[in-house]
Amino acid sequence: MVSLVALPWSPAFDAPYPLVFALALALSGAVHAAQPQPATSPQVRPAPTPSATVTLTTPPTDWRTLDGQQVRIAAPLTLAGTDGLSRFGELTVAFGGRLWQPSEVAAPGTAGHAQVVADNLHRRLVLDDGSDARDPGPVAYLPAAANLRTGMVLRNVEGVVRIDPKGNARLQVTRPLNLPALERPAVPVVAGALHVAAFNLENFFNGDGQGGGYPTLRGARTLAEHQAQKAKLVATINALGADVAALMELENDGYGPQSAIAQLVDALNADRGQGADWRFIDAKQGPGDNPIRVGIIYRATRVTPVGAPAVLEKEPFGERSRVPLAQAFRAGKGAPFVVVANHFKSKGCSEATGADADQKDGQACWNATRVASATLLDQWLSTDPTGAGTHDAVLLGDFNAYAMEDPIRTLHAAGWRDAFAVAKVERPYSYVYNGMTGRLDHALLSPGMAKRLRAAAEWHINADEADDVGYRDRNEAGPWRSSDHDPLLLGFDR
Repeated sequence: MVSLVALPWSPAFDAPYPLVFALALALSGAVHAAQPQPATSPQVRPAPTPSATVTLTTPPTDWRTLDGQQVRIAAPLTLAGTDGLSRFGELTVAFGGRLWQPSEVAAPGTAGHAQVVADNLHRRLVLDDGSDARDPGPVAYLPAAANLRTGMVLRNVEGVVRIDPKGNARLQVTRPLNLPALERPAVPVVAGALHVAAFNLENFFNGDGQGGGYPTLRGARTLAEHQAQKAKLVATINALGADVAALMELENDGYGPQSAIAQLVDALNADRGQGADWRFIDAKQGPGDNPIRVGIIYRATRVTPVGAPAVLEKEPFGERSRVPLAQAFRAGKGAPFVVVANHFKSKGCSEATGADADQKDGQACWNATRVASATLLDQWLSTDPTGAGTHDAVLLGDFNAYAMEDPIRTLHAAGWRDAFAVAKVERPYSYVYNGMTGRLDHALLSPGMAKRLRAAAEWHINADEADDVGYRDRNEAGPWRSSDHDPLLLGFDR
């Protein structure tokens, strides 16, 4: 056997948390699910299996030297992503742990960002079924109905190395994978007397609200799918135990009894049974006229709304970024606080021009709009738009920007603090795309709210799960893959 030794890598970067490195296939970074999907897999033809087998304990310096060679990887490989499994029969794996989004851990345009890109190109490997078929169905190297989660560790993987036309390494697996036992996280328990959550619902639409109107513009295609989606969302939200929750990607269809938000709250209360107390904030219209909107729900026996809701219906909020919704609350005799639900413009490049076009800096398209949204949001909140007379506030939601990108750094510079940094949570994440892990979902605190913070957590029920666990496919019972984003939960003093 021959053993090849890789170059060493270092986790030292200018970023707020201890780091592992991330793969970037292009400096445009990974994108939100609303963006175009990854390019079609290059065609790869099976190669003859050589008689000798090379044993690898680390990634080679140059995979091209092993093109066509049978190898056995005598090192743990971390499953980094399952995006390409159903379409191409592919899995993304990595030596040395997860692949992290470069702009999650290092500022775009810095040497650290470039080093993340290079290092993860070195650690990344695609497991391939050796077929040209699209939508291949069962994949020969996986057991039937395999349960896969990003982050699980694979051992003693064997196959033939092939270099695709783009120069990327693939391993055509020749021995079925031996999968580890499936481990899923329990719901997080966080300290504090007041609990606030945020959750992107991945397009919760309810047709006409009377059992018809399917397929919808987004989300469920049938009534049965809608019911399955709703059951998963209810299982997620009620399990979190939040007193207030900011929601993203709700159908923008008013606040009447047949609206998506009203029927979600009805389902949450039906699930809780006697004493159920979920209510929703009625902004009267919108907010905004985008097909999807943000919303805020709360438990009436735990918190009380203070004053009226406020919305920021001013560009760039509206046509691009969804209109934010702010509502002040009080828990018991505690000090008032403001919850702001946010959903910034996604990274997809449709119609993007000028400064919003992809600047090839790792932040994809519409970054200028997201920065303008962050600046205007901060200015708006400084005016006390809810009239609650408090500056204690928490910004929650899907900002469509990773932790070290310009929109989040703009808010940091204005004094907003990352709740997960304040709580000293290492390597938080809420989203996995194209084999890379990071955060599009954030909780940013005013200085006063940061002092009240006791704990922060994410419940990794979605980002790590394979797509087919969700309501459109296998629909595995429980909260698993209730969305493509993980919910987050914060604990505060009252």
